[in-house]
Amino acid sequence: MNSLVLPWWGYALLSAFFAALTTLFAKLGVAGVSSNLATAIRTAVVLVIAWGIVFANGEVRAIDQIPGRVWFWLILSAIATGLSWLAYFRALQMGNASSVAPIDKSSLALILILSALFLGETITWKTALGTVAIMAGTLLFIL
Repeated sequence: MNSLVLPWWGYALLSAFFAALTTLFAKLGVAGVSSNLATAIRTAVVLVIAWGIVFANGEVRAIDQIPGRVWFWLILSAIATGLSWLAYFRALQMGNASSVAPIDKSSLALILILSALFLGETITWKTALGTVAIMAGTLLFIL
């Protein structure tokens, strides 16, 4: 996606659009198959696409310049991603996509809180109010 030049929020909107498609396609894809197997298949496809883009852009040459500290955080991120995907696919297999996805997206509220605690990012009154609204909405879905 390096050749597509958009502002940061343009990529964020693309991410939201593709995440919505992910939920729809995943719900259809977990029918009649183990959610773990479905996640593994999805992961393999993502792996091929991501490495294809890296090779196509010539970015693979920089792999030996990545500091150990960066590797550490990327590996932790990958573990968290994998666990998230496994739980998400299982939830989709058991519940309605229209209920699972909003609860999954409550991660936004957690991101806001954790980014303030660990990254020192500022929480404004608007951010705090939005976080409370997201969590209240999530509770409505669960109850």
